[in-house]
This record gives sequence, structure tokens and C-alpha cells, in this order.
Amino acid sequence: MPRTARVKRKTTETDITLDLNLDGRGLSDIKTGIPFFDHMLSLFSKHGLFDIKIKARGDIDVDFHHTVEDVGLTLGDAIKKALGNKKGIRRYGASSVPMMDALATVVLDMGGRPYLRFITPEGFGSFRKGREVAARFGIKSRDEFDMGLTEEFLKALSNETGMDLHAELRYGKNRHHSIEAVFKALARALKEAVEKDPRIKGVMSTKGKL
Repeated sequence: MPRTARVKRKTTETDITLDLNLDGRGLSDIKTGIPFFDHMLSLFSKHGLFDIKIKARGDIDVDFHHTVEDVGLTLGDAIKKALGNKKGIRRYGASSVPMMDALATVVLDMGGRPYLRFITPEGFGSFRKGREVAARFGIKSRDEFDMGLTEEFLKALSNETGMDLHAELRYGKNRHHSIEAVFKALARALKEAVEKDPRIKGVMSTKGKL
């Protein structure tokens, strides 16, 4: 049976409905109100072979932070629900993905203990937002999607899923290419981790529980 989940999350800042099929074909229908974020999530769907449908409304007139974080939390909740007891999954996944001038590596463990380590090259900064990014990289809009928002998404996803997540942008010049490499590497690593192996009886842990 396909591993699926539907999650609804509503706060004073966002209203999100998300459908997920971990055993899909990479089909997506994503509307968050943030075009670049939609593009990254569509890439995540395609390269992970996850079917994802997201409808999100948020206070993006203030900034993108609440919407990006809450989509990460909602997706994490859906992954957790779709995995259920995690019996038979490989648990660990790793992927390195090049994107023109950028190279990203993601290694993760679906063992139930959330942790995020996000490394970016000197100059990018792992958490820089708004006008600071605009001034540093010549971006005109204070709401431009940046590495800070990427980190917030990863942190929310890790916390809600219970994922030990290590992501590194090893190098990159172009912001779009760099973030895209991270999302693609994340998708491919997660795809590997949630795949079932018929040789695994129960869960991949000597404790007998994930």
C-alpha cells in the first residue's frame, strides 16, 4: 500500500493543507505564494519521487519566514505520518548533487532524533536575511529567498520529522543554483532513507524501535 498522509495546519500566520505520497512518481501541485519556494519544492518532489500537493496561505506581505517554516513543519509531520512505524525502511540516506557552479551534500538519519547541521561557504552565511542579504549580494528585494530561509525550512523539517540532518553547500557562486542543489540533494537522500528493503525485518535498529 502507498504510504500517504494529509496534514492541515492553521495558525494566525499561515493556513496550509498538504498531501504526500512517499511512493509516488514525483508529481507536484504546489502553491505557497512564494514562486521560488514553489520551484524548490517541485524539484524536491521530482527528485525524491514523492507526490506532493501543497496549498498554503501566509503573511508573505510581512516576510516569507512564517510560510517557509510552517510548510517545513507540515511536510515533516506528513513524512512522519506516512512512514508510520518505519518498519523495513533503510533509515539512512546520502546524496551529493552538482548544479553548475554549486555542489551540495546531504546525509540524514530517520532515527527519530532531530538535529540540523547546515554548512555554507564563507560569504554566503548560514543565516542571513532581508536587507543584509540584499546589501551583501546586490539583491533588490528584501523578500528574496535566501540561505537563511533555506536553513529555516531544513530546521523545521528536521524537528517535526525527527530527522538527523546534515546539509552542506560545499561551494557555489549563484544563489539559485546553490539552493537548488541543496533541495535536490535533500530529496535524493530522503528517497534513499525511506525506501523499504525486504531484507530488513522490523526496524533498522538494535533497540527495536525508531
